[in-house]
Amino acid sequence: MGGTTNLHLDDQLCFALYAATNTVTRAYRPLLERIALTYPQYLVMLTLWQHGELSVGEIAGRLALPGHAISPLVERLEDAGFVLRHRAAPDRRVVHVSLTAAGAGLASAASAAQRSVACDTGLTPEALAELREQLHELVERMTHLTPTEGAAS
Repeated sequence: MGGTTNLHLDDQLCFALYAATNTVTRAYRPLLERIALTYPQYLVMLTLWQHGELSVGEIAGRLALPGHAISPLVERLEDAGFVLRHRAAPDRRVVHVSLTAAGAGLASAASAAQRSVACDTGLTPEALAELREQLHELVERMTHLTPTEGAAS
């Protein structure tokens, strides 16, 4: 295949990240099912456990997702009794999300799920912290690239 020597699947950063993400998400799935959360709902709950009440826009920003992707997750979490949505003055267009007692009570079980998945990786706490830091740095670097800068590399 001539000039396509860099097109090997196992040499692609995107595939390594994709496969790792799928593997980690699959490890979480049965643990989160026990506490009636999907993985995307878990991410929303993590932001609320960490920060308390937030607007839908703030949750979306923290998760690097568009607001319209967060709204259905919050709606399902509210239907499950884990969060409450409300509009507050001065801007009634902004929807705020807060934990219910039931939602706050899930934090302990979610923490146990997180510890289980971390253990399943076989990495030391230091190695996990280093990997997370490298991934955060990668996101930070790539977020600030313009399309032409990314193509020049």
